[in-house]
Amino acid sequence: MQGRPAAGWDGRAAAEPAHALPARAHAPHPALERLAALAARSLSAASARAELTEDGEPTGAGARVGLLAPVDALLTATALAAAPLVVADARADGRWAALPAVTSGVVGCYLGVPVLGTDARVVGVLAVFDPVPRRWTRTDVDLLTDLAAVAVGELRLSALAVQHEVDRLRWRLAVAAGGVGSFDYDLASGAISWDERMLEMFGYSAAEFDGSLAAFDARVHPDDLPRVHESITAAVEGRAPFQAEYRVLLPSGETRWITARGEVLRDEAGRPLRLLGAGYDTTAERGSDARVARVLESMPTAFFSLDRDWRFSYVNAEAERLLQRSREELLGRDVWELFPDAVGTAFDTEYRRALRTGEPVAFEGHHGPPLDGWFEVRAWPDPDGLSVYFVDATARRAAQEDAERTARRLELVATVSSDLVATLDAQEAVARLARHVVPALARWSIVTLVDETGTMRDIGSWHAQEELREVADAYRRARLVGLSPGSPLLRARPGLEPVTIASDATRRVGAVLAPPARALLEQLAPEWAYVLPLRARGRLLGMMTLYRCPQDGPLSQQDLTTAVQVADRAGLALDNASLYARQQHVAEGLQRSLLTPPVEPDHLEVRVRYRPAAQAVQVGGDWYDSFLQPDGGTVLVIGDVMGHDVDAAAAMSQVRSLLRGIAYSSGGSPAAVLSTLDATMRGLAVATTATAVVARLEQTGTEREEGVTRLRWSNAGHLPPVLLRPDGTVAELTSGEPDLLLGIAPHLPRRDGHVRLERGSTLLLFTDGLVERRGQDIDEGLTRLRSVVTELAHADLDDLCDAILDRLLPPEPEDDVALVAVRLHPQDGPRPQVAGPHVLPDDLPLPGP
Repeated sequence: MQGRPAAGWDGRAAAEPAHALPARAHAPHPALERLAALAARSLSAASARAELTEDGEPTGAGARVGLLAPVDALLTATALAAAPLVVADARADGRWAALPAVTSGVVGCYLGVPVLGTDARVVGVLAVFDPVPRRWTRTDVDLLTDLAAVAVGELRLSALAVQHEVDRLRWRLAVAAGGVGSFDYDLASGAISWDERMLEMFGYSAAEFDGSLAAFDARVHPDDLPRVHESITAAVEGRAPFQAEYRVLLPSGETRWITARGEVLRDEAGRPLRLLGAGYDTTAERGSDARVARVLESMPTAFFSLDRDWRFSYVNAEAERLLQRSREELLGRDVWELFPDAVGTAFDTEYRRALRTGEPVAFEGHHGPPLDGWFEVRAWPDPDGLSVYFVDATARRAAQEDAERTARRLELVATVSSDLVATLDAQEAVARLARHVVPALARWSIVTLVDETGTMRDIGSWHAQEELREVADAYRRARLVGLSPGSPLLRARPGLEPVTIASDATRRVGAVLAPPARALLEQLAPEWAYVLPLRARGRLLGMMTLYRCPQDGPLSQQDLTTAVQVADRAGLALDNASLYARQQHVAEGLQRSLLTPPVEPDHLEVRVRYRPAAQAVQVGGDWYDSFLQPDGGTVLVIGDVMGHDVDAAAAMSQVRSLLRGIAYSSGGSPAAVLSTLDATMRGLAVATTATAVVARLEQTGTEREEGVTRLRWSNAGHLPPVLLRPDGTVAELTSGEPDLLLGIAPHLPRRDGHVRLERGSTLLLFTDGLVERRGQDIDEGLTRLRSVVTELAHADLDDLCDAILDRLLPPEPEDDVALVAVRLHPQDGPRPQVAGPHVLPDDLPLPGP
């Protein structure tokens, strides 16, 4: 700052400019807000921060998405290191474990990268974080680094836009004032910048003027000074544009009259930044032409005028520079003869429209060589012809287009990532890759899968032109038939690296194809082809082939990098899906191997169902059982050991085996079996808890003649069984409160419940996954179960079991479900065909009830 005023606008002493802004006052930057949101979405993170920094410290200028966690220490560490900071588990990392954001549970993991300016200096940090730990991948770091590069582009574009607005405002004010000088008053620092003419009008030399408000006040007539200050205050507060006419007292004693006009430039939050304006000397009458010429020559933007015959009548110095011709070459010459490439463009049509309609025009247009750039143009007609103001917009357009291209590339990667994780059927999602990359990266595309034997299978294709999609799909089906060893697909496999056909792809690819595929390729006529492997952990899982036609041009390096990122994410999704499928297959196989088929003695029909959780890849603790005791009683069991892992499955196997052995060897009642089991678990140190219902179907000869069966059961903290009577009524079997879970208090006694069942009754035993889930309490689930059983009371037992699962479970169950259904068919005739054959152990041919 060159100087400060002696007093504020109200005349009080002031140590800083009356309109200075707070040094650290910032409004949220829209570009940073967009980038923070895109970072959170692209990396599936709960929160994101995009912050500008100064000397490694966050300035408060930036954007936040998600939780407002105090992560400034992490941001500072990222900025000072000038390198990515990767924290997978903040609670286990001694550097950050004590941070309030970590101890409060808001930050469990963190990934941050520095934002580098054009001089490689750190100007900010872009970071994402989650409440839970997470293992960040190299791809995650690269993606966040790319987003940080976008931040730099956005900020650079904003700076260009601000400077452009300043230039436009200066020009407009200079023309409005019709004067000779311009001024720029920085409201934050208090510095005033004058051009040479303003210095001359105030009687200063460049060395004498210190750029302060005090120097300005020293020359203004004391009687006019309050009025001038009030005009500045009104402009800064937004009440009126700055406009003042005042006297200047020169050291020689001469008095000059100055007319000044200006406007306040504000930031995106509406806060005043600078007062820009122009002033001219109105002491003596001057010719209007001379005044205008001075304005035009002093303007930092280009200006020229054309007469009615399209000949140049005036050109200022900046216009000479941008048009790359001297005044001698331009004046008096026809614009269309000098610049024939402009004929038929926006310059031609808009200039002619302005003269035809008498209305000003404003547009942006691209001019070919020799100018070869984008220009923002404003033209207005007058009686003598056309006046044209224009600025070179090439740099701004290039920055804007680069930012847009980068945003589109990152949006593509984010969209593909979201699509790939939205379904467990990764092959289906990968097949849609062809649609995602067309037309962003290719004219048409084919996606190929490679199985463990190396066999290739094309699973998807897409063409930007609807009329050629059937041809592209026919080529997809034909191209792998009779493929020669020199095919790009086969060349891409050994090193797992992309293969590029840089030109003449139709001929070079067609040379390795069978005739039918070659004929189809010639219809599609690609000029460039790129084969990108879909890989993970050093394995080739598939390939994505991109084709571009002559009118498309080759892929840029940035687009090729984006294509590789898309392919890498698809490969990772395929690998994860493959691992998940294998783990789920093993888990389900192990789970089912622990659950044996039920016995079905005499006229009893027993059906079991087991449905694993959709997202689980681990065995669980749900189990069922059905077996005979030595006296012929049929025992039914349903149970659930706490947990969903290998330990839970192992504990379930132990508990199930112990219960079977105790029940068979003792022949005891359900309550006695559960009491002995509880004590045995304690004695054998089976450290687990479990719920269970043990039920026993018993029948004496008299009861058989009466057509009834006794059910005796005991409940260890489990959901009550549901009974469907022959008349269609439904009830829950309870005998007061259920006893405690197994593994809690084995010394406490357990109770048996009793009920007489008529033949034709159906008994259902089930685990909690059937009726309990997030957003639904267990009572609501039991009500829905009773309703479904009532509605399907007369269905056969298999249909009843399937309908219960279909109607009560969501498409992707959150918990395992086990279900046992027992129907007591009448005993006054042969075993009904619907019940199927007897299922009894070979070494225990005892009749059931």
